[in-house]
Amino acid sequence: MSKNDLDAYWMPFTGNRQFKQHPRMFASANGMYYKTPDGREVIDGISGMWCCNAGHNRPRIVQAIQKQAAEMDYSPAFQIGHHKAFELANRLVKLMPGKLDHVFFTNSGSESVETALKMAIAYHRVRGEGARVRLIGREKAYHGVNFGGMSVGGMVANRKMFGTLVAGVDHLRHTHGNPANFFSRGEPEHGIEFADDLERLCQLHDPSTIAAVIVEPVQGSGGVILPPKGYLKRLREICDRHGILLIFDEVITGFGRLGKPFAAEFFGVEPDLATTAKGLTNGVIPMGAVFAQSKIYEAFMQGPPNAIEFFHGYTYSGNPIACAAALGTLDTYEEEGLLTRAATMAQYFEDAVHSLRDLPLVMDVRNLGLVAGIEMHAAPNEPAKRGFLAYVKTFEAGLLGRTTGDTFALAPPLIAEKKHIDFMVDTLRRVIKSID
Repeated sequence: MSKNDLDAYWMPFTGNRQFKQHPRMFASANGMYYKTPDGREVIDGISGMWCCNAGHNRPRIVQAIQKQAAEMDYSPAFQIGHHKAFELANRLVKLMPGKLDHVFFTNSGSESVETALKMAIAYHRVRGEGARVRLIGREKAYHGVNFGGMSVGGMVANRKMFGTLVAGVDHLRHTHGNPANFFSRGEPEHGIEFADDLERLCQLHDPSTIAAVIVEPVQGSGGVILPPKGYLKRLREICDRHGILLIFDEVITGFGRLGKPFAAEFFGVEPDLATTAKGLTNGVIPMGAVFAQSKIYEAFMQGPPNAIEFFHGYTYSGNPIACAAALGTLDTYEEEGLLTRAATMAQYFEDAVHSLRDLPLVMDVRNLGLVAGIEMHAAPNEPAKRGFLAYVKTFEAGLLGRTTGDTFALAPPLIAEKKHIDFMVDTLRRVIKSID
């Protein structure tokens, strides 16, 4: 394509000028690989964008979409139902532990977060605690790009251009950067005390004004930041003490990334609400879902039975083709044991990524399940330069990864084999060695 052909599309989260001078394009995808227009294979080291957990061009999903498109392309989301939405909800709640037994469909992780935040505030109001309107997020967190998600999120570049955002939001400190935790294998030993920030914020704001705390069990886009041992359980205890809802943002950790269907099960901590998207449809069609405990759903089921209980939703909530894609995805996960496969590959993956620690530029390696972050020392006065160079050079060498600042993230599809992991790590090793 010529530069003029590229000009009309304003690309998201992209240096548009740099890209359009040196485009990086895909033409097809299958299994573990993308293919460029000139026929070059690029191994998918980041599951598309944390979403293609079963790899690409999976027959069950393709066939489900084709069949549904021919049968019924769209059904209204308000006051009308279709059987696949109910079938999908029933299958999903069986995967989530504890009392998270109701599902509200959205179209993305950003919408799932926005929905969960609104649910939390409205839940307290319908119970007579309307003063609970404050929301607590965390530094370095990523919760999508809608105003609510940006507000509880803590990535500075995502926030700084957009004014005051949503009022009444505060943030816990992040847990990243303690040298005692560098090169931890799995959950780091140090930092549980950072959960006590929540107790401090409760005393600052009065806990009776706080509706919810939202955290990613594992922070993904912020640079693969792992929770210290006991950290999430401590948050759960403090929330219970003060009547605050705990929201897990499982958009990245959901659907097998850690070796369990969801991080809630992996860490043994049950949130009140959980947001999902990405792996729900294997990234094929936009879809998200919010899981809610029954106590939250039942709190809304008051008043006349014909009255709308929750004034929220989307035109495409539970879209028939998206539901079909999700059902095909769940079939694929189930038939191939993908929701737990990361547990069997985690040790090999861990050893492979930690083999990079001997490189002079590597400052830290962090891993859990099938996700890892390799953090490089920043170039003097040029933060993120080395990360971007690593991204471009690995792409040219046949590996798709993802960078945040100077951290290179790997989160391959759950179908990855040892040979794929070896190629990813060997390629990254060569590239990091080539960077000044």
